[in-house]
This record gives sequence, C-alpha cells and structure tokens, in this order.
Amino acid sequence: MEISEFNPAQSQEVIGLFSDVFVDAEGEAEGRLIGSLVAELIDTTDKDDLIGFVASLDNRLTGAIFFSRFTLPTDKVAFLLSPVAVATECQGRGVGQQLIRFGLGQLQSRGVELALTYGDPNYYGKVGFQPLSENVIKAPLKLSFPHGWLAQALDGSEIEAVAGETCCVRALDDQQYW
Repeated sequence: MEISEFNPAQSQEVIGLFSDVFVDAEGEAEGRLIGSLVAELIDTTDKDDLIGFVASLDNRLTGAIFFSRFTLPTDKVAFLLSPVAVATECQGRGVGQQLIRFGLGQLQSRGVELALTYGDPNYYGKVGFQPLSENVIKAPLKLSFPHGWLAQALDGSEIEAVAGETCCVRALDDQQYW
C-alpha cells in the first residue's frame, strides 16, 4: 500500500470514494451527505487549513482522510481528523489505521501540537486518541455523542484545559456532523 498527500486533481475520485463507502455502510442519504461534505471541504477550505492523505494499492484508491484546522482560544496548533473512508472491500485490513498514523506523523512534523476527532472511541483509541471532556476542550457545536469527543497531544505533552470557544472550518461548522 502506498500513502501520499492528497492532490486536488484527485478530488472527484476521493469524493466518489467517500460517497460509495458511506452509501454501503449507512445508506444513500448518508453517502450523499458525506460526499457533499468532502466536496465542500476541498472547495472552501484554505490550502493551509486542510491536509489530506490517500492510500492506494495497485494504483487503485483504497482510502482517504482529511485533517482541517481546529482553532483554539490559545496559540496551540490543532487539527481535526474528519472524515475517514476506506473502500468497503478493503475494510478490516488496517488501511484506515495506517492512514491515520501516517497523517498524525505528518501533522507532528509540521508542528501541529494537538489532533482531535469525533467518532468511535474504540476505533480511534487504536491510533492513540483518548476521550476528551468538554470541560477540557469545548467542541465547536453541541455533541450528539459526547463520548466520541477525542484527542491526542502530538508533542508529547499533557492535554491542558482550554477556557473559551473553539472553531472548526466552515464545511464542518454544521450541527448535522456533530
């Protein structure tokens, strides 16, 4: 498997991957929703605020992830991991975990100090994410599943409580994703 940084020339293929994966897993409406989210992330997020990675096997796209800037009321540099997709026929083989680990390593090498995500603690716990209380870092919108608010420090420090509001990129600033 080869992992590389997302290239905007791959946009349609990556949007299609996300749409197909979420249709297979959660139905047509969810596939359209996540496909639209990825399209909006790519189209509306400043290039300095969006970092994506793709996995390929035999020149075939098998997975993709995006990290977008997450603004804290401090000077800490943080990114939010969302969304992640692995081709349905490739799931269960560690592709997603490899992509996430690679992406976190790339973020760390770029000076990012904190990675956050919102999802299944059992899955993301395998790649170092730990549950995060909103008393420590507030989510940008109301969480429908508070146990899914997760983070990890990429600089080896403890995650310190941050007072104040946080902000995600425009594409994710929609209650339906939280």
